[in-house]
Amino acid sequence: MSESSQVGRGKGVGLGLALGSAVAFGGSGVAAKPLIEAGLDPLHVVWLRVAGAALVMLPLAVRHRALLRSRPALLAGFGLLGVAGVQAFYFASISRIPVGVALLVEYLAPALVLGWVRFVQRRPVTRAAALGVVLAVGGLACVVEVWSGLSFDALGLLLALGAACCQVGYFVLSDQGSDSGEAAPDPLGVIAYGLLVGAAVLTVVARPWKMDWAVLADTAHMDGTPVAAALLLAWIVLVATVVAYVTGVLSVRRLSPQVAGVVACLEAVIATVLAWFLLGEHLSAPQIVGGAIVLAGAFIAQSSAPAKSPAEPVASGGPERELSARENIP
Repeated sequence: MSESSQVGRGKGVGLGLALGSAVAFGGSGVAAKPLIEAGLDPLHVVWLRVAGAALVMLPLAVRHRALLRSRPALLAGFGLLGVAGVQAFYFASISRIPVGVALLVEYLAPALVLGWVRFVQRRPVTRAAALGVVLAVGGLACVVEVWSGLSFDALGLLLALGAACCQVGYFVLSDQGSDSGEAAPDPLGVIAYGLLVGAAVLTVVARPWKMDWAVLADTAHMDGTPVAAALLLAWIVLVATVVAYVTGVLSVRRLSPQVAGVVACLEAVIATVLAWFLLGEHLSAPQIVGGAIVLAGAFIAQSSAPAKSPAEPVASGGPERELSARENIP
């Protein structure tokens, strides 16, 4: 297989993983809302989500326990920022500002990732990558109909911005060590310990001992259709968390933090579409147009950026360099 074919295949797999992660993450709200309406506190749903996923991934944590000695800072950072931070800041922000506005601010993360790449890593960023971010953020403004909630709360906005910064940490930390070959930390081990750290932090914040556990043994309603609460929780834990984090981290390893971040903007579009079909929350014309704009921004960003080429400008259209041996593994 030629070098260009290997690069193209790596980008294709990475894009597929990023889309899968966006779909998995996007389905979390649709499953969580019936549980919240059934009587669970939002923070308790978040704790169940992260703690349940940590339990599922526990065998992998035991298997990769050497990471505790070799990469303690990475594990702590991923758990605090990529897991607990995003969730806690987001749910705190929606208690003060509209959900749509909070979601839009949180998904400023791709722009912040580009800023990290340009000003911290000092790598060049092309106009195509910047255009993709602008389109994605503009499209999100239409999807969440930001104009419907213009009475802003300063603290609420700061909390939402905190969620965006934590999401930047998620993408940047997911990429750590991906160019180290055999010495790279195993992504599954990083996710497992990140979830354990996140669960520990959220236990203090959510105080699950005050939760109404009886709700989980009852039935919730999804647009009038009765659904077992335990089934919704299983979806949130297994698909919207375990599958979402695994595919998300692997996509960053094959693409780059900035490209995966822009593709992740599709989560808001997917969440809105799923809410339309499953919860009866219909889309308006601006939301449909906004979704199309987000798709265009994500396409421009991913198609104009090499998978991994630190010597080339980010999102340049020039020849792509050889991928690391780890990324060439199918």
